[in-house]
Amino acid sequence: MNREELANAMTITAKQTELGFFKSNGHREDEGESNVEPYVGLEFDSAEDAQEFYNIYATQSGFKIRIGQLYRSRTDGSVVSRRFVCSKEGFQTNARTGCPAFIRVQKNDSGKWIIANIKKEHNHELELPGQIRPARIQRKTFPAPRAAPMSSRTGIRSFEEDGPSGVIDLKRLKREEEEGETKLGFVGEPQKGLEFHSANEAYKFYNAYAASAGFKIRIGQLFRSKNDGSITSRRFVCSREGRQHPTRVGCSAFMRIQRQESGQWVVDRLHKEHNHELDSPTDASKRLSANPKVYKEEAMSELENLDLVETNGGFSLVKKGRGSNVGSDWYDVLLDYFQARQAEDTGFFFAVETDEGKFMNAFWADGQSRFSCSQFGDAIVFDTTYRRCSYTVPFASFFGVNHHRQLVLLGCALIADESEESFTWVFQTWLKAMSGRYPLSITADQDKAIQHSIAQVFPGTHHRFSTWQIIAKQHENLGALLSIDPEFKYEYETCISLSRTPNEFDSKWNMLVTKYNLKENGWLKEMYRMRKNWVPLYLKGAFFANIPLDGSMKTYFGTLLTAQTPLNEFIIRYEKGIEQRREEEKKEDFNSFNIPAVLHTKDPIEEQCRRLYTLGTFKVFQKELLECYGYVGMKVNVEGAISRFMVQKCGNGDEKNTVAFNASNLNISCSCKMFESEGVLCRHALKVFQIMNVKELPSRYILHRWTKNAKYGVLRDIDSGGGSQDFKALMLWSLRKEACDYIDAGAVSLERYKLAFEIMQEGRRNLCWQN
Repeated sequence: MNREELANAMTITAKQTELGFFKSNGHREDEGESNVEPYVGLEFDSAEDAQEFYNIYATQSGFKIRIGQLYRSRTDGSVVSRRFVCSKEGFQTNARTGCPAFIRVQKNDSGKWIIANIKKEHNHELELPGQIRPARIQRKTFPAPRAAPMSSRTGIRSFEEDGPSGVIDLKRLKREEEEGETKLGFVGEPQKGLEFHSANEAYKFYNAYAASAGFKIRIGQLFRSKNDGSITSRRFVCSREGRQHPTRVGCSAFMRIQRQESGQWVVDRLHKEHNHELDSPTDASKRLSANPKVYKEEAMSELENLDLVETNGGFSLVKKGRGSNVGSDWYDVLLDYFQARQAEDTGFFFAVETDEGKFMNAFWADGQSRFSCSQFGDAIVFDTTYRRCSYTVPFASFFGVNHHRQLVLLGCALIADESEESFTWVFQTWLKAMSGRYPLSITADQDKAIQHSIAQVFPGTHHRFSTWQIIAKQHENLGALLSIDPEFKYEYETCISLSRTPNEFDSKWNMLVTKYNLKENGWLKEMYRMRKNWVPLYLKGAFFANIPLDGSMKTYFGTLLTAQTPLNEFIIRYEKGIEQRREEEKKEDFNSFNIPAVLHTKDPIEEQCRRLYTLGTFKVFQKELLECYGYVGMKVNVEGAISRFMVQKCGNGDEKNTVAFNASNLNISCSCKMFESEGVLCRHALKVFQIMNVKELPSRYILHRWTKNAKYGVLRDIDSGGGSQDFKALMLWSLRKEACDYIDAGAVSLERYKLAFEIMQEGRRNLCWQN
């Protein structure tokens, strides 16, 4: 179908009209009555032509359409397939019913677009033909192929309306100017509390004010709702805001509008002062209307400098190239801090990335964090809490869990942008600072950029998705269905949380998407493909050091350090947060060595673990030991030295686990995989040890990282702490920490210095003699 034929078909009037019947060869026959019907194999010159055709068909049939998913080539990232769906597809708003009607067009080798899939049935009543006015289809320039390989994309929203949506339509604003529909005359000074009917109206007002005051404006940040992804707030800034270009001077003038429950937009923040000279005041309407071509070129230039990228599982328009969300004023402050800390702490590490003079990413970790990573860097969290809200400081941190099960800091970063390049640089720098030791697992967001960076920098590390992000996207894509259908909610949660085997999960999942007509739900498709990164069943066996799956773990700095923390308070709060956490760790160190835990049984294994474990870890072990008395174990199979037991809870036949025990070497494993995930033996394995009369746990089942001596580098058994590669870093940082404390104690006075020096010389001679 060519554009001329399609243009002819677009002559639709309010009354019943004649539409073309399009044959597979693209020719048009006038049949008197409209007979535009999509079918598999229908060919178009472009995806836009297919969209216009489906819009004609939808108008004729009595429904509206939206742009659905797009799919990209894994080779070059170009768009190879698109879906156009009924406007009532999905459940994101009350008006949507999850309608399954759609067409999918696919690009063939010749460059043509062919309908590959189609579903015509709707699950709602259609309007009468002619009652729906055809939507104005604006030609879109689809994103150009990107260098990095891309996977299928979902969740693109169509910008259909003004008002509550908060979308700023630059083309529409200028079109209104050209057609004389509105005039941007000066209408007064902006002030807090000023109300507008739409974000477009607010933009026009601020643009008129800017013209009268002698400056130009740009569209700044937007902020979205955590619940439904709708725009809740927008910022309009002086065109000289930021420092990404030589003409920009970091001007702080802006106006922010907030959406109210009534749908109105209210100015809630305002800053009028500029840090540069203003131009001569002009009338906005004259400035814009005098040369429409100039405005159009400026608008198109802005659009050309935007790219469609995935952020937080959705999509945003962002500037092409690498910008930086880190203000240039941070560079001097942080650099002074880094240099001061490095003078005090020989183990302090920092790195800064710059790009064409712009301050991009920064990473730093003090000696204590690097020492902690040698002990507790096996399971880490990459915390990007700043991304959950409107942020001024893109601050991220790495943390883990120490032997007391407390949070321990493993490094900090400022993230320039949410690109794969930035995340890769941060991860590589963290790895370099931490002696190149790879973590066994990392909990981080599921964005494509982060996924790709983790796969590149941490090969073999198990990436678990952040729970907060899964919950947010779950509400966005399934929220309405979860809230109105208790049966669906129960079946969905049962499938996710209670499936015991991959076959059971697949069976429940397939039944769920079939029963509720969700087979074409793009988000569910993607989440199923990535099930090994978030479904509990598939996370068993990967070590996460008791970092909870439900997202209940707080961030290291809590509310002390937030994304809105101003620059002049950042370092002070950061240091205070570290001091508080490390003071808590010292208290637990003291308690573990000086306050014995209470024993509840006469089992020698309990006494053994009380002697070795910290108080926090011993409580976890003790709970499993006490619980095992409520279980029974039955031997079900014997193969040589290996016996298999079925262990189940008394009175509850549903809870069953299989335990394999090797009598020759006392190796034991349980199907629940608690030891592999948390590093503490489960109640099922302890029950089998009781049955087999084992009185002392093999050292390999008491991980060194959970013991009282973990931070002091006392290595009892090579099986308890990992391989020699792990020990290298642990020994290095353990000796370095001890040496720092030794130097501090020896430099107190001249007498202590002499004694310390003699002891050090004697120690060095002893080490040399051993060689």
